[in-house]
Amino acid sequence: GRMKRARRAAAGSLPVLGLLLLGALPGLWTLLLRREAAAQRGPEPEPEPRPPAGPPPGRWGWARSPAARGEPGGGGQKTFRALLAVPAAGREERGGGSPPAAASPVERGIFWSRELEEQVPPGFAAEEAAAWLSAARAARVASLERGGCGRSSNRLARLSDGSRACVRYGINPEQIQGEALSYHLAGVLGMQERLPPMALALVEARGRQWEPVREELRGSHWAEGAVVSLTRWVDNLTAVVAPAPWGAEAGAGRRLQPLSAGELGGLPPSQLVELVQWSDLILFDYLTANFDRLVSNLFSLQWDPRVMRRATSNLLRAPDGGLVFMDNEAGLVHGYRLLAMWDPYNEPLLRSVCVFREGTARRVAELHRRRSAAAELRRRYRAREPLWARLGFLSERQAELLQARVDFVHRHIAHCRAQ
Repeated sequence: GRMKRARRAAAGSLPVLGLLLLGALPGLWTLLLRREAAAQRGPEPEPEPRPPAGPPPGRWGWARSPAARGEPGGGGQKTFRALLAVPAAGREERGGGSPPAAASPVERGIFWSRELEEQVPPGFAAEEAAAWLSAARAARVASLERGGCGRSSNRLARLSDGSRACVRYGINPEQIQGEALSYHLAGVLGMQERLPPMALALVEARGRQWEPVREELRGSHWAEGAVVSLTRWVDNLTAVVAPAPWGAEAGAGRRLQPLSAGELGGLPPSQLVELVQWSDLILFDYLTANFDRLVSNLFSLQWDPRVMRRATSNLLRAPDGGLVFMDNEAGLVHGYRLLAMWDPYNEPLLRSVCVFREGTARRVAELHRRRSAAAELRRRYRAREPLWARLGFLSERQAELLQARVDFVHRHIAHCRAQ
């Protein structure tokens, strides 16, 4: 499974904005070359939001395109020239009559502007997710189909309430545990709306939930009593190609130039909105040590120089431009076991981001100050996942690693601010 995963400013009309912190990014490319050479020889649990009456609004009710299944030609290839750009000159003064388009996308040097954040597609709203989860837990599995949900051991389920879900069966229980814990950590960090709603289920051929598909279960080789994850199926998703500075330019082996904030200011809103979401994604993947998205592509550069022009694994785009962080089963458990292999890619990737959502930075600061990352994750997981005890929680060592990674991100944000 491991090798499979590896595959897988200038002055002008704008105010003067400084050049950015390049951080340790050049080290990444040196490191990739070296790798190439080496390769040759607290409080009460919060209640779950009450599901509203009736079916949730179908904001994300769009059938999955060929690109969503990893086939080429999905998301238009975009090279965004920007996330690194950090204006030295704090918040831009806005003249009374200046149109919103002229507003700086970055405030106080390191935060995406409020106006820009308001344009980010809402994703899976909390009430909508809660409604789906409660319906999915109560529903029967009406049918199971092969294909469309990743590994051959997974199935696409049609539920008796008419909705569909990917049922993921882990080759190893830690994959399902990683999926569940990553989902709830996203909730702790305030970015759960980017992940499809996910619940755990117990495989019991004689149980009420599975009774209609008892025959299919016999042919599935799933173990009786196994815990699987049910993830809401989302239609009409398309592939996503990584933006610069991680995208095609990196893959072409060009030396990355420091980018000015003036360039960030010149990007169209749709690209800026995507970069806001990427800044959360890279931070999330660093905290969970998830190597099965952008990091595996960076690793593959050593034998495939064009890999960064291809679709990013386990990341898809909804029709409204919202990114969907799919399949997080490498996070927190599997990823933490393989830190030595993947952190040489994970760390420079984190350092390549110096503009953040202010809410994300604030959550990280609180988890750092209280040293409460694992405790808050545990509280949320236990309050919201009835089957949590079947898979258990992080080990003490994994809990320490999560806090250490939160502290590392906090120091990185402080470093960006100091610049």
